[in-house]
Amino acid sequence: MKIRASISLLAAVLLTAVTFSFAHPQASAPAKESILKAADVGNKLLPEKVFFRGQVATVQARNTGGIRYADGFFVLAGLVDSSGYSTGIREKYQAYFINEVPVEIGGQTLKPGAYGLGFVEGGKFVVMDIGANDVFQVSSTKDTEMKRPVPLQFLAAPGEGNYRLYHGRDYVEFHRAM
Repeated sequence: MKIRASISLLAAVLLTAVTFSFAHPQASAPAKESILKAADVGNKLLPEKVFFRGQVATVQARNTGGIRYADGFFVLAGLVDSSGYSTGIREKYQAYFINEVPVEIGGQTLKPGAYGLGFVEGGKFVVMDIGANDVFQVSSTKDTEMKRPVPLQFLAAPGEGNYRLYHGRDYVEFHRAM
């Protein structure tokens, strides 16, 4: 009888603890803002294929990355295989970009959505809607000090909440817009 009462008490305590943890999420450790690498993003958070300008392009899972904000929202990017596109689009469309929050890039605010983007000749960074229409262009910067550039990566930039999106040595800085 004592064993049955102990089991019932233990079950009640566990049920109360589980109920409390769901009812009071602040009781758990706060989430931290973090930079995501390809292993974190790949085809787990980005689809294997994406639609852009009337076609489907494959996302290169090994060349993906992003930011996970403390509140659980994401900014994600992945290089795409744009070989089936016209030369004009292929020159500008290098990556697929998804942002769940507004971000500011080079003084321009980008609303949440899915976009094509690229680093183009003359030190420019272009963002396009999924119809391949330019949303905006800003200047990009070349990081000549970078030791080992990779095709695509996100890195922290000076100042809290500031990040860089790199394509090789070229990058743009961005932060979450309010």
